[in-house]
Amino acid sequence: MKVLVTGGAGFIGSHIVDLYIKNGYEVIIIDDLSTGKAEYVNPKAKFYKLDINELNLNDNKLEDVFKDEKPDVINHHAAQISVSESVKDPVFDANVNILGTLNLLENCVKYNVKKFIFASTGGAIYEETEKIPADENHPTRPLSPYGVSKLAIENYLYFYKKVHNLDSIIFRYSNVYGPRQDPYGEAGVVAIFINKMLKGENPIIYGDGNQTRDFVYISDAAQSNLLALKISLENENKSNINLKDEFKNKIKGDVVSKGRIESKNKKGNNRIEKDKNTNNGTIINDIAIFNIGTGIETSVNEIFCKLKKITKTNVKEIHGPPKLGELRRSCLNCNKAKKILCWEPEVYIDQGLKLTVNYFKKQLSH
Repeated sequence: MKVLVTGGAGFIGSHIVDLYIKNGYEVIIIDDLSTGKAEYVNPKAKFYKLDINELNLNDNKLEDVFKDEKPDVINHHAAQISVSESVKDPVFDANVNILGTLNLLENCVKYNVKKFIFASTGGAIYEETEKIPADENHPTRPLSPYGVSKLAIENYLYFYKKVHNLDSIIFRYSNVYGPRQDPYGEAGVVAIFINKMLKGENPIIYGDGNQTRDFVYISDAAQSNLLALKISLENENKSNINLKDEFKNKIKGDVVSKGRIESKNKKGNNRIEKDKNTNNGTIINDIAIFNIGTGIETSVNEIFCKLKKITKTNVKEIHGPPKLGELRRSCLNCNKAKKILCWEPEVYIDQGLKLTVNYFKKQLSH
């Protein structure tokens, strides 16, 4: 199987590429290196330095990659990832995240790509709530243009499935952290704090620091993308993943069951055709949406204290104004990923922070 990974030189994308190659998949990387780094590119992958957001109508470089490589699967992690930057410049956010994705999707249709794996967000897409942790049924009312753009793409994927029969798997990540995370951007509090502390500088905590996030370690996030290659949405019976029994009922024609309308596809295989009121079925309209997190809330103040202890530094916390467009609390219920993908986190916060600190210590010593 040949997989094209956009953003494959970036923080999350490069780890996914490494895992794919380790498991025997052929990988192509597209990355413009605007935030990714050339040293993160796996030498066993074929690399194209390319911007997916081709605003020049005469620029066909992206299509040339599809034409030459003929990938079976697209794993789309190239994005504008800063919530605060999206608030400052929503037009730029939409150009990168929405229009760039549409360029990919149009080429997927033209060159018969089988599956599209999309990196969405669980940390910025759900409505502010006291109901924690939030599952995939939680209302999606993002407070930032970044979250809006991710939700818009999810809706486009529904369109591309219904009109062009392009299967999709969507991962709504919580706050991913770990080695290779950018310590100089505005996103990624763990990397930013570690970098500051190891240099003896005082990190800035925006707001009172009691805002909570669900921190998931990078190797766990990458593992979900490996499992995504093994699940078949078009034909459940051929899938390497055992779906719930309720999705395997033998039916004839269309029936309404527990709020869902089920039908047979063109090949005669049973599938979820439409969900009338809820997405409890997990696979909705042949699009699988999964939260990827730990289900554990950790405040920014707690992260500061844990890292201060691990790094053995005497830095002091400095509080700045809260950032616009950010949720007060964020934590994900990931039971669906556990039941359907057989995925669950293996590295929890204390271990993950130690691993990340050790990585940055090595980087600074070079």
